[in-house]
Amino acid sequence: MTPIRRRTLTALVLAAALGLSACGSDSGPGPGPDGGAPGGTRVVETANGDVEVPDDPKRVVVLDTAELDSAVTLGVRPVGSTRSDVASGFLAYLPREKVEGIEDVGTIAAPNLERIAALRPDLILGSNVRDKDRYDELSKIAPTVFTETTGAPWKENFLLHADALGRADEARKVVAAYERKAREVTEALGGPEKAKETTVSVVRFVEGADTRIYGRENYIGTILADIGVDRPAIADEAPDGFSVDVSPEKVDQGDADVVFYTSYGDPAKSGEEKAVGGPLWKGMEAVRNGRAFRVDDETWIQGIGYTAAGTILDEMKGHLTRG
Repeated sequence: MTPIRRRTLTALVLAAALGLSACGSDSGPGPGPDGGAPGGTRVVETANGDVEVPDDPKRVVVLDTAELDSAVTLGVRPVGSTRSDVASGFLAYLPREKVEGIEDVGTIAAPNLERIAALRPDLILGSNVRDKDRYDELSKIAPTVFTETTGAPWKENFLLHADALGRADEARKVVAAYERKAREVTEALGGPEKAKETTVSVVRFVEGADTRIYGRENYIGTILADIGVDRPAIADEAPDGFSVDVSPEKVDQGDADVVFYTSYGDPAKSGEEKAVGGPLWKGMEAVRNGRAFRVDDETWIQGIGYTAAGTILDEMKGHLTRG
């Protein structure tokens, strides 16, 4: 299909979907003529300015894993979601019954606008870092609420998601539960001073790229900060605070008292299998002491939300308090 025909088709599909949305359907209440649900609308402050959203959105589309985690955590089943380009489905750590029936609307940072429009959403959740160039087109389909970025500000982003979804009360309970659990992990480590004595490193093998040693300014870094453990010196060397990317010959720079490691993609292609079987890895202090633990990439790195964080805290507690 030529680019001109593709753009024409997209425009026709969007127009048709918007027309259907205004009329509603037998499958449930659709958005009203102004993009709001029949029950009324309210304004939320977003990274792109004030956006009028339905009081109680019923047909939500999410454009990233963080938004999917937020929705499910708050008891909302999206009608559509993007997925990562290495996943066969939606975030396996989420309960199957919570994601069953969600339509695939493309990969992260490359959503299919025709599929989204066909779902007649009354709210779209995403971020500028992923889809800024598509914001105007998405806003023509439904009220679109974007955060600026993802990762490190996940807690603030969650509150915006909750506001847009009309679930602020539920969000407060989720945050309180997470904070209680984080304190429990700290206490299990012997309290704040004892926790600070343990250095923890996070290493991610990435298919098609260098190995990533995580700094402090990212999702997993904030969770480690919340339980009070320390980080190895290399965590502070990341130019942007996010990560230091190293070649396989330097993977031992990720050593610490405890190492959590994972792979994005096939472990054979990400370099994980070769690395963990090599002398550099085997010579690391954490490996020699039996304190290097393989963890799930979707949960620890990709999820970026409170449901994932709850699982991570449980796993951290088990690993960090082991012998």
